[in-house]
Amino acid sequence: MKQLRIGVLLGLFIAAGVLSWAGARLWNAFGTLPGVPVAAPIVLAVIAVVLFATAISIRARLRAQRERRPGAKGVDPLLAARAVVFGQASALVAALVSGAYGGVGVFLLLDGVESDARREQAIYAGASVLAGACVVAAAFFMERVCKLPEDEDEGSGPTGSAAA
Repeated sequence: MKQLRIGVLLGLFIAAGVLSWAGARLWNAFGTLPGVPVAAPIVLAVIAVVLFATAISIRARLRAQRERRPGAKGVDPLLAARAVVFGQASALVAALVSGAYGGVGVFLLLDGVESDARREQAIYAGASVLAGACVVAAAFFMERVCKLPEDEDEGSGPTGSAAA
């Protein structure tokens, strides 16, 4: 399984942002621009929390397994692989969504935020970008937690690692 690359995520973010900014300009020229939903940053933040909590749980279970604690519950390699895939998919979608809301936010800031409604929309867009960055950070943390040990460790026996 390939690891996430920050360049790919940044490329998706920028491409979605530019397209969204251009679309927002066009849409605003023909009528009213649709608003950024209040739920957008909330949903992204919930996904980031779920990813982070899952990574913390897997890390604790792997640590207990490595230290051979009595009653330590191991990590199923398939569970760890699924967690990493969920993290990678979430990071890719978060990059796209954050780019889209970032483009709308940039348009709103450049167009002017004199009204309270436009100011709120710009804040929601900025919060969405921040929450999307948290999703990406949690996905990288998940990958780091579930990474297999290097080949150098093969001679020392199993270390209780997960699959990635």
